[in-house]
Amino acid sequence: MTTTIEKTGAPADGRPVPGTPLLDVRDLHVEFHTRDGVAKAVNGVNYSVAAGETLAVLGESGSGKSVTAQTIMGILDMPPGRISQGEILFRGEDMLKMSNEQRRKIRGRKIAMIFQDALSSLNPVLTVGYQLGEMFRVHQGMSKKDAKARSIELMDRVRIPAAAQRVNDYPHQFSGGMRQRIMIAMALALEPDLIIADEPTTALDVTVQAQVMDLLAELQREFHMGLILITHDLGVVADVADKIAVMYAGRIVETAPVHELYRNPAHPYTRGLLQSIPRLDQKGQELYAIKGLPPNLLRIPSGCAFNPRCPMAQDICRSEVPVLSRVTAEDGTESAGRGSACHFWKETLHG
Repeated sequence: MTTTIEKTGAPADGRPVPGTPLLDVRDLHVEFHTRDGVAKAVNGVNYSVAAGETLAVLGESGSGKSVTAQTIMGILDMPPGRISQGEILFRGEDMLKMSNEQRRKIRGRKIAMIFQDALSSLNPVLTVGYQLGEMFRVHQGMSKKDAKARSIELMDRVRIPAAAQRVNDYPHQFSGGMRQRIMIAMALALEPDLIIADEPTTALDVTVQAQVMDLLAELQREFHMGLILITHDLGVVADVADKIAVMYAGRIVETAPVHELYRNPAHPYTRGLLQSIPRLDQKGQELYAIKGLPPNLLRIPSGCAFNPRCPMAQDICRSEVPVLSRVTAEDGTESAGRGSACHFWKETLHG
């Protein structure tokens, strides 16, 4: 059957066409005012994601990954947080200019979020069926009976065994992996166009991590959703992401298609992250670690924020902030989507 496409670029059923733009974050700045000064958590972030595309946002704790996601969702605590600059365009409309009511209509229906700690995100005194059903009762006006039936369908879809029997269980009666599946089910309930998954595999063992990531990838293909996957674990995203944005001290320091970045990073920080992944073919060798600690966001180093930890740092790195430059191959050809905020990206890439 041929799908009818409306002028908006979406099928008649409202689902986005794969490849069409969904989210475009432009020059986003977020800061926190504290007693000790202003912490610049996000410093000019730019990234985009299309329908059916997976963007992985990588970086250590404190790099600004989650703050950016919370700002997109409209759940950033303000104050102390403050958006000082930027745009967040969803299907061409700037969400930062919307009213709270307009943002609420988008949240859950069009953009949903999966949080990293499923146990603390679920209400311990309510059954998972009640919490899943609330999405349908509140947003779609369903009866309790119909909402429960839809909750069972969702639990089946995310492969929770014996869903009809377990719909009346409480969060503590599920394993960590099953609770994360329930969180995925809640995010999918209203079939959003975009899902933001913030560290969705934290505290899960390797086998369960793989199952959760495979499930997310499968559901994304089914619904043509855009997916932003926030993580500090490069091993989690290798087989799932289409492109990667690496963050450090509130900035994006490298962007690349996933396989190109893994094969040949163009920023010393990314190279350090890749080298720190345990490998089976290096048994018995000392695990690499990036020296030093992430910077204090109240006092970000001048020039390139990574310079105190960078093995390639020179005088220019301590005085000039590098811009995100287009990365080219040795023959001069450009690779779509590749960028590096390093004064010596050529040496890093081709060295």
